[in-house]
Amino acid sequence: MGRGSYNASDWNKLKNSRNIDSAKNEKEIFKSQKCDQRFDPRYIQKREARDSEDHPESLPIIIGLDVTASMGYLAEQVAKEALNETMMKLYSTNAVKDPALMFAAYGDADDESPLQVTQFESDIRIAEQLLDLWLENGGRGWVVPSMLWYFAAYHTSLDNYEKRKKKGFIFTIGDDADCRNDSEYEALKYHYQRVLGEKVEMKVGDMLKAAEEKFEVFHLFLSDTHSKAPGIVEMLPGHTMVIRTDEIGAIPEIIISTIQMTNGMPLEQAVKQWPELKQPLVNQALKDLKLKDGKGLSF
Repeated sequence: MGRGSYNASDWNKLKNSRNIDSAKNEKEIFKSQKCDQRFDPRYIQKREARDSEDHPESLPIIIGLDVTASMGYLAEQVAKEALNETMMKLYSTNAVKDPALMFAAYGDADDESPLQVTQFESDIRIAEQLLDLWLENGGRGWVVPSMLWYFAAYHTSLDNYEKRKKKGFIFTIGDDADCRNDSEYEALKYHYQRVLGEKVEMKVGDMLKAAEEKFEVFHLFLSDTHSKAPGIVEMLPGHTMVIRTDEIGAIPEIIISTIQMTNGMPLEQAVKQWPELKQPLVNQALKDLKLKDGKGLSF
C-alpha cells in the first residue's frame, strides 16, 4: 500500500460526504457498531508499507489511539483536525518525503476488540479507514498498546526496513498504558491469543524490544497536568511526551518535530518552525526526549 498523495481538497470532500463539522461529536463521526473484519488482527497476516513510483522511499508511521471511554475526545479531535493538519504539515515541512500512515485503535484487554489496524496509506484512504474504525469505548481494566507493539513487530512488512535498514515510527496516544510486570502478564496471555489469533509467549517488555527493531517507539501521555505516568516512563525512558488534555491541538507539531529531531534536528530549530502560540507547547512536550543511546535529541 502507499500509492497516491494526500491533499486538502480530498479531505474536504470526505468531510462533506461524511457530514463532519465542528459541531459533531465522537459518536456522530465514528458510526461503526462493531469491528470491521478489514481491521481485525486475527484476519491480517501482514500490513505492508511498500515503495512505489509515487513514493520511492516510503516511511511507515503508525499512530495508535487509545479509544477507551475516557479518550473519546481524542479520536474526535484527530478526525476533525489533527489528521489533516499532520498530513499537510508533513509535506509542507518536508519532514517526511514519502509518508505511509497506519492508524490503530487500541483499548482494554477485556474489550471485545482491543486492537484494530488500518492499512498503510499515503492518500485520502488514511482518513477513510480511520473513520471506519469502531470506538468501543470500553476500558474496564488494563489498556494494552503492547498488542500494537507486537503486531508492528511481527505482522508488518516494510520496504523502509527491509531495503534500507531504516526504522519507521510508532506514536501511541492516550492517558494510560499497560506496564505490567512479568508475573501479572500471565493474566493477559488469553487476551493476546484471543485478539491476535496466535499464541503469544512474550512479556510486554520483549514485545516493545521487538517493535523497536523496526520502529522508533514513542508514547504521548495525555494528562490534566504535565506529570508523567511512572510505568510508561520507565518502559520508554526518553521516548514519552506529556501533553495536557487542553493542548491536544499541538499533536501534529509534536509528532512532526519528534520525527525531525530523531533525524538530527536540534530542539530549538524544531520548535521555532511553528507559530508562536504553539512553540511553548511543543517545547514542553519535547524538552526531555532522548535517543535510545542515551544522548539528548537536541544535539
